[in-house]
Order: sequence, then structure tokens, then C-alpha cells
Amino acid sequence: MPLRQFPMSVLELETPVHAGFPSPAEDFQAKRIDIFEQIVTHPQATYYMSIRGDSMEGVRIFDGDVVLVDRAVRPVHGHIVVAVVDNEFTCKHLWLRGGRLKLKAANPTFADIVPTEGQTVEVWGVVIALFKQFKCCAFARE
Repeated sequence: MPLRQFPMSVLELETPVHAGFPSPAEDFQAKRIDIFEQIVTHPQATYYMSIRGDSMEGVRIFDGDVVLVDRAVRPVHGHIVVAVVDNEFTCKHLWLRGGRLKLKAANPTFADIVPTEGQTVEVWGVVIALFKQFKCCAFARE
């Protein structure tokens, strides 16, 4: 799905978030920023897509996560990409060496995708960001 044409703004706290014990004496200052302006370089070529499946769990991309995909970024070896294989989207690591292409999962239970004669494989775009939504009350049930 294409990104919205209007900005999505959030408040940025100008104080670090401590993972230990925060200082109650720190003043909290906030300013409004456009989250996409911070991440997206090519708005007309950037899309968000929902991930289905667990082939990329080794890089912490899980079923239900949302990735931002930039079609204007030139894909290179090692990028996480969205590719179209026989008319179906897939998210994988791009492996390019000696003119050969492979799409590699980040889960050892999935085989590499190595294009065969007559198979259609297109690197559609490069994953530039990952969004996760946490269940706000997940810990309350434990």
C-alpha cells in the first residue's frame, strides 16, 4: 500500500529513555516531528507492507510486522528486500555474487530461492524500516 500523502506526526521527547532507573529530576521537553520525514527519503517510491510467515524471524521480522519498502533504493548484496517470485511477494536477504542471485531466508527451516530457468524473480524494493505493534496489556495477563 502506498504511504499516505500527508505527514504522520508524533511527539519526540528531547530526553533519553533510560532502560534502568530514570531520573525524576529531568525535565521532559517535547516537540512534534513527522515520523516518515525521519525515515523516508523517497516518499513517492515508498510503500508499507504487512509480513506474513516466519521466514525472517532470525532478523526479528515476524508474522504481522509492517515493513517500509523503498523502490528507489538500489538493492545490493546483504540488503533485506521484498522480491516478487512467480507473481508472489516475499521478504528475504538479497545474495548477489558473481552475477548470481539468491534470496535467503533468516530462518534455517526455509530453503534459499535460486531462480531456475523460466522462473520470474524481481527484486521489488529494499526494506528500510520495520514497525512492530506491541500488545499493551500482554504482561498484565501473566
